[in-house]
Amino acid sequence: MEFQVKVLFLSFLITTILSLVVIPILRRRKVGQMERDDGPQSHLKKQGTPTMGGIIIILSMIIICSGLYLYYTRYRIEVEIAKNIIPLLLVSVGFGLIGFIDDFKKLVLKNTKGLSPTAKMIGLLIVAVGYTVYLTNVLHIGTDIYIPFIKTSITLPIWVYIPFAIFVMLATTNAINLTDGIDGLSSSVTTIILTCLTVIAIIFDCKEVTLFGSALSGACLGFLLFNLYPSKVMMGDTGSLMLGGAVAAMALYLKMPLLLVIIALIPILETLSVMIQVAHFKRTGNRVFKMAPLHHHFELSGWKENRIVSVFSVITLVVCVVGLLSI
Repeated sequence: MEFQVKVLFLSFLITTILSLVVIPILRRRKVGQMERDDGPQSHLKKQGTPTMGGIIIILSMIIICSGLYLYYTRYRIEVEIAKNIIPLLLVSVGFGLIGFIDDFKKLVLKNTKGLSPTAKMIGLLIVAVGYTVYLTNVLHIGTDIYIPFIKTSITLPIWVYIPFAIFVMLATTNAINLTDGIDGLSSSVTTIILTCLTVIAIIFDCKEVTLFGSALSGACLGFLLFNLYPSKVMMGDTGSLMLGGAVAAMALYLKMPLLLVIIALIPILETLSVMIQVAHFKRTGNRVFKMAPLHHHFELSGWKENRIVSVFSVITLVVCVVGLLSI
């Protein structure tokens, strides 16, 4: 446990230092936020805020995970654990890379459309399929998943498990991506979810997930120093897709994807708000929410950004406690 705490603090320190280096570079390169004209008017003042800040989290994780791999393999300390950290890193970075390409086209190449929805989905699908194949054919973790509250596991047929695992990864990345809409919201909520999964990994003695989760939680906390309102940097799709992929990868590794229904309540509600808004508008021409995703509805209802982040974070903390009690 002491070692994991050191990993967390080291990751926090590295991310903080990287932020101090990378943010000025993004500012000089004018890699700035482009706000929608149809978005909340209060967001127009954020125009030009450095974005693609997810690069900072990715770089920090590459440094930390590479260091852990070298440390464990050099001293012959549980070498298998060191090897199993790398796929968790690769799948997270893989999702982040899709977001990076999208951000790069929008912000650097000034292509406002970025990646087409089809191209983005194909990229995410490739990464999700690759990780699922790794879990089933290389790691051989089995196709059993844990059911919260009932506190038992069921074994799915392989032909059910593979599409289910892919769906979990795509749904989670999309949900956390939608949560990234105001300063500090996605990073705050996701940090709490990651911490919950890390605690579960400690309980079940899954050391690779414990180390990976500790490193990523530390990186998110370091990033939060610069991402809270008023934000000095935004993570962009680079960060939100990376974090979504990491959450899904950890949950599947722990065989607890169903737990995300509980602990990722806020991202789920954000996704549902968009689905409800679109479906209702197409059917009736009217809106259920003032604006979707859900956090924009509260913004237009008069809530300040800090209040939304605080309330959504407290709700996430509560449901994560419920999630821990359910296992």
